[in-house]
Amino acid sequence: MIEDAAPAGWTVERAVTELLDRETGRRAGGRLTDQWTELDLPTAYRVQDALARRKVESGETIVGIKLGLTSRAKQERMGIASPLTAWLTNAMVLPEGEPIPLGSLIHPRVEPEIVFVLGERLAGPGVTAASALSAVAAVHAGFEVIDSRYTDFSFALPDVVADNASSSRFLVSASGLPPERLDLAAEECRLSIDGKVVDWATGAAVQGHPAEALALAANALSERGIALEAGWTVLTGGLTDAVFAEPGRHISATFTHLGSLTVTGA
Repeated sequence: MIEDAAPAGWTVERAVTELLDRETGRRAGGRLTDQWTELDLPTAYRVQDALARRKVESGETIVGIKLGLTSRAKQERMGIASPLTAWLTNAMVLPEGEPIPLGSLIHPRVEPEIVFVLGERLAGPGVTAASALSAVAAVHAGFEVIDSRYTDFSFALPDVVADNASSSRFLVSASGLPPERLDLAAEECRLSIDGKVVDWATGAAVQGHPAEALALAANALSERGIALEAGWTVLTGGLTDAVFAEPGRHISATFTHLGSLTVTGA
């Protein structure tokens, strides 16, 4: 890979090293864009891909992707036309029943998600919501634990893309349902903290329909020469605002048909 030089000595690899150091050291820091003003979205994705390669070289395995900014309103504010994408690795898997390892994270937040497990390879361009959904083997309830490497979750768009969209951990329910048995736009999720409902949404919060988000992501990834592989997990985007994980706090998501999940900080 040919790196783009940047003012003050910034390069793709320097950015990767900085973000990994923050992650392993549980240290939040300032925006990269404050120092690397030329960090744009294409360069940020090069940082993200290089960060993923560094993790694979250390022994991790790519197991899927996550989507971010799946709200049309948020996309308009950020000046983009499709969701952000980021990588999932096996080291991010949080088995059901295990607590969130707060001691390994900086300032984790939790958001409920509709999760796809792909049964077929999905490659753009030209993917539609219908063709995307036909590649899905099962739909699951899920949580994503996000943990930005930026102070107070304050970042510009290229910053969060470079930081692999604040990825940290994710939890997927053990059982899923075939997509043809579900009305995913109408699938409701109620988010509770210690038994009290604090937010709710339907699948329509994700690009109008989670399959629409998946199609847009597959087409955007194809521009980088990336296809989604059979067996991969796809986190389709947060249904509600994220809530902070705290010691002993029980965070639950109850779906119409996908069941319930609970996760606790420890």
